[in-house]
Amino acid sequence: PLALRLRGQLNVAVLQRALDALWSRHEALRSVFVTEEGEVQVRLLPSDQGLPLRRIDLQDEPFGEAGAEAELARLCTEEARAPFDLATGPLIRACLIRVPVASSADEHVLLLTQHHIVSDGWSLGILLPELSALYTAFSNQQASPLPPLAIQYPDYAAWQRQWLSGERLNDQAAYWKQALANAPTLLDLPTDRRRPEQQSVVGASVSIDLSAELTTALKRFSQQQGVTLFMTVLSAWAAVLSRLSGQEDIVIGAPSANRGHCDIEPLIGFFVNTLALRIDLGDNPSVAELIARVRERALKAQDHQDLPFEQVVEITQPPRRLSHTPLFQVVFAWQNHDAGQWALPGLEASPVGSSYEVARFDLELNLAEAGDRIVGALGYATALFDAATIER
Repeated sequence: PLALRLRGQLNVAVLQRALDALWSRHEALRSVFVTEEGEVQVRLLPSDQGLPLRRIDLQDEPFGEAGAEAELARLCTEEARAPFDLATGPLIRACLIRVPVASSADEHVLLLTQHHIVSDGWSLGILLPELSALYTAFSNQQASPLPPLAIQYPDYAAWQRQWLSGERLNDQAAYWKQALANAPTLLDLPTDRRRPEQQSVVGASVSIDLSAELTTALKRFSQQQGVTLFMTVLSAWAAVLSRLSGQEDIVIGAPSANRGHCDIEPLIGFFVNTLALRIDLGDNPSVAELIARVRERALKAQDHQDLPFEQVVEITQPPRRLSHTPLFQVVFAWQNHDAGQWALPGLEASPVGSSYEVARFDLELNLAEAGDRIVGALGYATALFDAATIER
């Protein structure tokens, strides 16, 4: 889900035209998934169908300012949590809410919600600038300034299936089978409550902000060790998890953008893959030894990152439980993609905070470089942890 507050004179007709152009441009956004005789088929909705823009006007409602903000928050959460129908689509929704303001200025909140099956974090960094460029051009009675796309997501999917076969597939499969042989089923962290028999996806998060001084020191240290900043922070995360769990053999999930070819960089679609990084903390390694082990694991995993995670699970056959995710229950996501800028003529745009938080794993550490600092959040499953525990 994405929510943007827009202050100023919004041309709704132009916004609709920009959304329709984006819909026509990216086949992933027009994809639906239909099951026929037990087989899933991908279909494309018509390019000229356009993306419906649902409109809600709170301007004349008798809420009062506090009541209007509460209603806006409710609508944002409701929109983010509403399910998609994979067979009929669309798998992207647009909603525009006009909110009351004390002054004469106009104010709207634009909600764009995408199903993860057709989009990922990198895709948001494409969607916002493209929508912005289209809105700006159409506002000035100009044609679309966006260059044609060389390929579409179905082209990539067909190429991936063809490329990842034969000897290449066997090599990737053999690596993961060996790397994850006899891996621990569960990272046994000290939780505040017993693990429910079926995993809950209700989550919350605690924000993280590392000072400029610490970030600079970490960068300097990483250079001295010949590793990336990601590897250094991953080593620290592994050490903390090992200390808390009492386990020396730990598997951490690490999302990979999987955008290694220039033709797929400008595509909206689900490309991200998750790598299972198994880290050995046995024999009480020094910091330098631990970082060397993490570096080796991370590089080898990147060399074998093409095999989709679902196939890694099938190949390694870990014990399966409804109470937790297979292979790993803790994730470290290093967000190194540009989230994209939203620059619209005559409008001031700012993100709207959302109460929509989902716990796909027990713990999910999300960090990124922002200027001279490392910032982010530690997400957690509220069925297992209290906020005070996560903060500690």
